[in-house]
Formats: sequence, structure tokens, C-alpha cells
Amino acid sequence: MNSQDLRAVTWTAATGDGAPSVSLIDQTALPQTLERLDVTTVDALIDAIVRLVVRGAPAIGAAGAYGVALAMAQGRREGWDRARLDAEIARVRATRPTAVNLMVCVDRVAARVDEGIAAVLAEADAVVREDLDANHAMGAHGADWLLKRVAPEGDRPLRVLTHCNTGALATAGWGTALGVIRELHARGRVEAVYADETRPLLQGARLTAWELVQEGIPHYVQADGAAAGTILRGEVDAAVVGADRIAANGDTANKVGTVAVALACAHAGIPFMVAAPTTTVDLGTASGADIPIELRGEDEVLEWSGVRTAPAASRGHNPAFDVTPGSLVTALVTERGVLEVAAGELPGTRLR
Repeated sequence: MNSQDLRAVTWTAATGDGAPSVSLIDQTALPQTLERLDVTTVDALIDAIVRLVVRGAPAIGAAGAYGVALAMAQGRREGWDRARLDAEIARVRATRPTAVNLMVCVDRVAARVDEGIAAVLAEADAVVREDLDANHAMGAHGADWLLKRVAPEGDRPLRVLTHCNTGALATAGWGTALGVIRELHARGRVEAVYADETRPLLQGARLTAWELVQEGIPHYVQADGAAAGTILRGEVDAAVVGADRIAANGDTANKVGTVAVALACAHAGIPFMVAAPTTTVDLGTASGADIPIELRGEDEVLEWSGVRTAPAASRGHNPAFDVTPGSLVTALVTERGVLEVAAGELPGTRLR
């Protein structure tokens, strides 16, 4: 199987007496099984996003875009008025507060509600198509930049570290940071990938490693706490990560643990690259201090597979994301090219 051909989010039209659905690869079931979950109601879609059945900022954006059509279809079946429809669309938009793609995509698609469900679906399809095109473009831009920066002479393969999952499963297909790695691999320029396991839900160990296996890309899964040491020992040439929101000053919110990778890269003097589509850049957010950080349930860090691993009296602190200052971001790659943020080239200078 080639994981780049996977589509984490698709729309399934109604057949017979059935309702239309948003079809999602159930990422909670991987790597053991590859199965899809078809959701037909707003409540079910919100639950799927919260439970991380679908996750990754671009994939959540796609789910939100189709979620507008889902709300319209459910409203038609159940006789909602316009106020109820708008309220349900707003619920989808607010499901996860850190990833700006969800809000951007819902707003874009919801602007066509008055034109009918066919127009909304056309706009949602465009969201998915544009994200896929953007992923391929940023993969090429990122690979070009890294090879020029890290290996300007010769053709030696690179050792790359990544954190969380940023592949086909997290996007419309191909991937952001993992798309850059895929492009390097296609050029024969990957020696090994170090995939951080990504506590507490193991998106790196379960999902990134699974995608790397499908592609035949050599890799190691390591504990998050091992990443800094791996970098400082000189075993990594560059780190490439994704993003859930990028502020106007280049500060970047990504899966918790990312900032530790960035600090280690800065100390080691190697590139720390962020790969994300322009829909992830939020010029209305001045800095990382203004990015809301989602706090998830305490049980995710106090239990494992339903078994309590911490004392009964312990409380859990479970931020899903952290913010990496722009001064630590060597390069931000989007479908438009590469910005050298740490050198002073800010997103607002070229993305307005």
C-alpha cells in the first residue's frame, strides 16, 4: 500500500434511503487496522474530531468544510431553521481551538450556504484539491531548500527528525512535513527518519511510522525525551515539523514537545523547518502568546489503555500543543516557497 494515496476525509453521497456522510479513516484504530468511519450527523462529526479519529490541521479543515454540507443535509432531514443551521456550523468550527485551518475552511465553505448544498460541496472539494496541490508544492520547495542548506556539495542522504504525524493521514494527501521527507526519499536523499513517538497519544509511533513503513522509508521510532539528545549527538541533519497555527511574527503552534526539538536544533546549529500550507498562517494573530492552546482530558496522561498509571490523587496537565518562537524557526515552507523566519523574514511580508 502507498500511504500517499490515502484520503483521510472524503464525502459520500446518499445512496437509497441512506443519509450522506463524511467518511473518515479512523486513526484511533491504526496501526492495527485500516478502517473508515462514516458520520452522518454534526454530533458524530464533532465527536470524531474530539476523539482524534481525524486529526492534523489540514485534515481537520477538510472535515470541517464537508461538515458544513453535513449540517445542511441533516437540517433538511430534521427540519432545522436557518438559526439552528448556523448554530450547528458554529459548533463544528469551534471543535478544536488551536488549529486555524478548521475555522478558515468552515468560514470559506459556509459563505456559500445560501447557494445550496451543491455549491457548498463544490467549495469543500476545492479545499481538499488545493490542500493536496499545496502539499506537493511545499514538499518540493522544502526538499530543495534542505539539500541546498545541508548538503550543498555531493549527494549524501540526510538524517531527518520529525515530531507528530504530518503525512497523508493529517492532510488531504501526501503531507506537509512528511511530504518534504517523501520528496527527499523520492530523490534518494533520505538515510533515516527519527520519528518521535508523540506522547500521550503516540501519533508518531502509530501513524507516522505506519506511513513510513508503507513508503519503505528507513526510520527509527524514539521517545519524545530522546529527541534532544539525538540532535545534540550529531545524529540528525535537520528537523522538519508541521504546524496548527502560525502567527504573524512567525511563532508556531504545533504538537506539544515541538519547542524542545526547536531548542535542541538551535543549540546544535542545524535547521528547524516548519512545513504548512498558507491556510495555517494566521496574520490576524500577532504572536504565539495570542494562540489558544487546547487542554485535553487529564486521563490521557494519567491512564494507559484505561489503566491508571499515576496515583489516584494526581492531577493531569495535558496541553495538546506548544508554541515555538519564530526566532527558532530556521525556515517556514509553504506552497509559495520558503521564508527564513529566524533571519527576519516574517510571514506577513509575503503572504498578505
